Amino acid sequence: MNKRKYKSSPLLVLLIGMLLVGACGKKSEAFSDRKVSFNSDWSFHLNDSFKDNDTISTTTAWRSLDLPHDWSIEGKFDEKSPAGYGGGALTGGLGWYKKTFKVAAQDSTKITTITFDGVYRNSQVWINGHYLGKRPNGYIGFQYELTPYLNYGDQNNEIIVKVDNSKQPNSRWYSGSGIFRNVWLETTDKLHVAQWGTYITTPKVTNEQATVQLETTVQNQNGTAQKATLTTTIYKEDTKVTSVTQDITIAANGRQTIQQKTIIDAPILWSVATPELYTAITEVAVADKIVDQYTTQFGVRSFKFDANKGFILNGKQVKIKGVCMHHDLGPLGAAINTRAIERQLEILKNMGVNGIRTSHNPPAPELLDLCDKMGFIVMDEAFDMWKKTKTPFDYGNDWDQWHKQDLIDQLLRDRNHASIFMWSIGNEIPQQWDESGATIAKELAAITRQYDKTRPITAAMNPPVNMNIDEVTLQFDKAKVQYNTIAASGALDIIGYNYAHQTYAFHQKNFPGIPFIATETTSALATRGYYDTVSDSLKKWPVRWDLKFTEGNPGNTVSSYDQVQAPWGSTHEATWKIIKKHDFLSGMYIWTGFDYIGEPTPYEWPSISSYFGIVDLAGFPKDVYYMYQSEWTDQTVLHLFPHWNWKVGQKVDVWAYYNKADEVELFLNGKSVGIRSKKTDDLHVMWRISYLPGTLKAVSRKNGKVVLEKEIKTAGNPYQLQLEADRSTIKADKNDLSFVTVSILDTKGTLAPNAKNEIHFSLKGNGKIVGVCSGDPVSHESYKGTKHTALAGKCLVIIQSGTTSDKLELTAKANGLKQATIVISTE
Repeated sequence: MNKRKYKSSPLLVLLIGMLLVGACGKKSEAFSDRKVSFNSDWSFHLNDSFKDNDTISTTTAWRSLDLPHDWSIEGKFDEKSPAGYGGGALTGGLGWYKKTFKVAAQDSTKITTITFDGVYRNSQVWINGHYLGKRPNGYIGFQYELTPYLNYGDQNNEIIVKVDNSKQPNSRWYSGSGIFRNVWLETTDKLHVAQWGTYITTPKVTNEQATVQLETTVQNQNGTAQKATLTTTIYKEDTKVTSVTQDITIAANGRQTIQQKTIIDAPILWSVATPELYTAITEVAVADKIVDQYTTQFGVRSFKFDANKGFILNGKQVKIKGVCMHHDLGPLGAAINTRAIERQLEILKNMGVNGIRTSHNPPAPELLDLCDKMGFIVMDEAFDMWKKTKTPFDYGNDWDQWHKQDLIDQLLRDRNHASIFMWSIGNEIPQQWDESGATIAKELAAITRQYDKTRPITAAMNPPVNMNIDEVTLQFDKAKVQYNTIAASGALDIIGYNYAHQTYAFHQKNFPGIPFIATETTSALATRGYYDTVSDSLKKWPVRWDLKFTEGNPGNTVSSYDQVQAPWGSTHEATWKIIKKHDFLSGMYIWTGFDYIGEPTPYEWPSISSYFGIVDLAGFPKDVYYMYQSEWTDQTVLHLFPHWNWKVGQKVDVWAYYNKADEVELFLNGKSVGIRSKKTDDLHVMWRISYLPGTLKAVSRKNGKVVLEKEIKTAGNPYQLQLEADRSTIKADKNDLSFVTVSILDTKGTLAPNAKNEIHFSLKGNGKIVGVCSGDPVSHESYKGTKHTALAGKCLVIIQSGTTSDKLELTAKANGLKQATIVISTE
């Protein structure tokens, strides 16, 4: 990179001031956060790999945008994409970002840094022509100091970021491309708390008292030693709980980690049901003047994984009912958005989910913040591969140089989160069946324990043992058990099983005294709203993981009855029946909570997104969602399916998921077609009946009394559109989102379950349409357009706010249908 000046409009950066205001017993709000968003007003250029060289110049064409940004999601689906259908058939490439900004003259005596939460991938950064560094890993955050190279006052500064995602494939799923997470500018005194510089643990917790251990790393970038006072004050909401102060001396250009301890009386404990958080405010003062303030949220809770009783939280047994989640946000791609993540978690929480696995990489910090606040048991995962690659250009090529730094940074960044209860050092690592697996596992475990001794370590293994099991008697020959080298290494505190549900019952025999977690389960498949006519036949698609799939349904669909699984997995019901049966099984993380872009098992092109999700790509639940809701929540559930639009006389299997009832009676047009009850460990009931148009009605009863009633009606021809927003008022902050569900209805307001109309959208007001999606894994329509074809009568459109208060008017139109309009307020 040459020291060139590039034409761009200047940006005035917000200054971070620190003014002390006394507030006895109350949390001080006088100090603004020492970091500010650096997302606005960037310029972007995507190289044409056939025309551009690996450089930019004064003639390079740029476009303006805000971060986070994923350029791949803006492209067209392409069968010839180097990423393949596994990568979502979208393109990578080589992109450039630049931003011009000013720094106030008074900040010339301070330290200025820039933090990137994640850039996919191979990022390189320059400030005013000076090279700052490279980071291959697209998922970990990193920071550079800008101070030595900055211009102050009226002079401009220019930062340039090169992102090279051109070598494909480098992932087994859709990765996205670009600066797809948040960027922050941070200004501190030369004496300050270091990046990720606090570590808060609660080594002893009872209902009466909690011991809080505080470690704070203070950095001194002055040329002389500094005497200071370090004070940490803990708050619950705005009320002061406790405080501890210590005098310190930090050597010139030195760092020091200070140990403090305090007590919280009658602590309010964090749990999945009541995720209570405390805030620690750490202040560094010199001569009674506060020069730095650092905020850390944490939770007070006690937990352990027990070989006999599973997961114990605050003294109570809790079954982990979790899902695995990739990082993409469906039609928004990989560009992070806090509200979009929150919506996903709200949908999962309503299903009864209490756990998230960050498969298979460090997540966005916003996900962990939300899991802290909403109550999820997080497995924080570091790597999808170690030294051996899974795709030609993946992180395995960078392993030797970067894995230690990347792991340490993840641990330092994440270790204060109340929601994290275990670390996963790898997923389905190729070396798990050779001795190098044990060697690397021990290295990674040692690094993890060096930086956090409070949480157990696991790895997602497939499987931890190979067992010769008789499918009928479920007996196995102990002499023929072959142990995975990672599982047998002694490096792990918890044995993590990917699939192999037939072996769960034998875990205590195979691994005496070592707790269990099902790190990845199920891999059942479904297309929302599509049903095979016979539901009680199990299908393994494909027959074997290494065989090409030659069967399937028209349009690359998969039945939404729980009857189709990948060959390595199971149906949803099969694995949950085992997990719920045994106390020693800590719990499970299902593959997956939501569909994601890429990896369209069992199909290939033209499918471009997954079928694994319990919820589809648009955020619409598939039917099995309600099986879990009936099992995992206290809600009263009666879910009846499929739809009721078939051919007269056709045999149709009708299923019901229910709870809090003894039986369900089904009526067709007022006539009973039978009462069904769940037997033994059944999780649903079924009727096979001949189709007649009209009304299906299910009635659940407990001791003869009606619990719930549900109806499904035959829909007439599509007639009208309906719009429903998840929130009708959103913040005017240029980030907030409203997710609008579009339904195609008949004249009586019944959903038309087979409707696939193309719907066009327009928006008036200070906002924009940022995503459209139906959840169809075969759709090649752009997620960033203003039109989309519905799947099973539904579609989604996502509205993003502008910067001013307004009334946003969204209109949906489709040929032959009555249009609909909805108003969303921004304030």
